[in-house]
Amino acid sequence: MQNACAGSAWVAGNEGSPQVPESVYKVIELVGTSPESWEKAAAAAVEVAAKSLQDLRIAEIADLDMHIGEQGQVIAYRAKVRISFKYRTED
Repeated sequence: MQNACAGSAWVAGNEGSPQVPESVYKVIELVGTSPESWEKAAAAAVEVAAKSLQDLRIAEIADLDMHIGEQGQVIAYRAKVRISFKYRTED
C-alpha cells in the first residue's frame, strides 16, 4: 500500500522517491477574534502563535462563528484555527 505525503510529490513505497527526513509536528487549536472579519480573526490567531512558537507549518480553519449582541449586531468574528509546528525535543 502506498501513502501520499501531503503537499509534495513524494510517495512512500516508490523506488527512487526523494528521501524525506522524519519529523514530528504538534497541532494546537487557537481562537482568534476580530470586529471586522473572519480573515482578520484567523490572521490574529496565527500572528500571536508566531510570537511564541517556532517553525509554524500549516494553519487550518476548523470553525467560524460570530459573537452576536443583544440587538442582533455582530460584535466579533471568531475563527478557530488549528496550527501545526515542528516539535523539538531537548537533547
